Amino acid sequence: MSRIRESTKRDERQPLYLQIQEHFKQVILSGELEVNSKFPTEKELMEQFKVSRMTVSNALTQLAKDGWIYRIPGRGSFVSSEYEGNSLGKNSDDNSKDHPSANGKHSELGRHASTRKMIGLVLPFLEDFFAIRLIRGIQTALEDTEHYLSIVLSHNRQEREKEAIQELIQNGAAGLIIFPIDAETYNEEILILKMNKFPFVLVDRFLPGFETHCVCSDNIVSAQLAVHHLWELGHRDIAICSDISIGTMTVDERIRGYMEALKQKGSMINPALIVTDFQVNDTHSIEKHPLYLFLKKRTATAYITLNMKLGLFMAGLVKHLGMKVPNDLSMITYDNPYSELTDDRVFTHIDQHEQEIGSKSVEMLLQLLGNKEKMNEPMKWIVKSALVEGESTGRLTAKV
Repeated sequence: MSRIRESTKRDERQPLYLQIQEHFKQVILSGELEVNSKFPTEKELMEQFKVSRMTVSNALTQLAKDGWIYRIPGRGSFVSSEYEGNSLGKNSDDNSKDHPSANGKHSELGRHASTRKMIGLVLPFLEDFFAIRLIRGIQTALEDTEHYLSIVLSHNRQEREKEAIQELIQNGAAGLIIFPIDAETYNEEILILKMNKFPFVLVDRFLPGFETHCVCSDNIVSAQLAVHHLWELGHRDIAICSDISIGTMTVDERIRGYMEALKQKGSMINPALIVTDFQVNDTHSIEKHPLYLFLKKRTATAYITLNMKLGLFMAGLVKHLGMKVPNDLSMITYDNPYSELTDDRVFTHIDQHEQEIGSKSVEMLLQLLGNKEKMNEPMKWIVKSALVEGESTGRLTAKV
């Protein structure tokens, strides 16, 4: 297939998968891709946009869900005729006159869109399925409301997070959903929001000692679920690993849950099995990486990694060592590293139900927007996590 030309202008602040979606909506509307014509393959799109398969997969999934394309197993994706029913509210008045579909109800939709209010979302990164599922939950919850979503990334930097909050408010955000960066100290901009009684909800974490509205998972209980599962499989030397510093609320709670679970089993806490002094993006060679050296010593028979990126990184180290999961060691990671589009159940993982966290955060924020008095009554909603068994955990077998 010939290469579809890329749009000359992109909003760099917009997530890549959304950029790809918007690009192809314009390509389809312009007639460059006709109804029933074959869509580029995932590989072609990865090469064209210089993005990962995950990003392409998510873009295509949403395009199919919205009726722009349809998929035939074994043949690929094709342009759907349903797209003609999509709103063209973003088109200019001149373009609306020229396009046969841009009249009647579409013009009405365009006028409605101009009255919608912005909800700002501040995210540290958009590089894994956790963030994508969270956004999906938020977008779904906003679909039938008078609000739309605008996303800004903080790149896990406190100064950028501060700028993102200010930028969204200056652009007219009615309320904010904030996924705070990993840090041991609060961002003063969040404290200012509270003092000014600006509607906002924190997701994934709360600020101890400073009550705010938040929606998060039960980190203590989820860590206990992980320990209990490994204990039932016969493991006693269970390590917990985080590349995020201790002092971050999420990490602290999960480690506390891990320790409480071991105490309940009557096991002593071994500080050497709480592994936190390292970075995934360490510049050292693999053989010199602290986690590689720890794995090589075989100090533990099972590992709990506190995020999916770390879980995938550790799996690579295990393979490099010539070891096998779960034959040589068992692993549980937080969050499913794979898309729901696949049947992969490789990792036993903690499912935090991030899509539900996203939808609940919208529900809470809309309550605040509808009733300003609730701003004075901080709400904390906990979404229960679940352990999903996969192929990365197995019963401990005695070594001959």
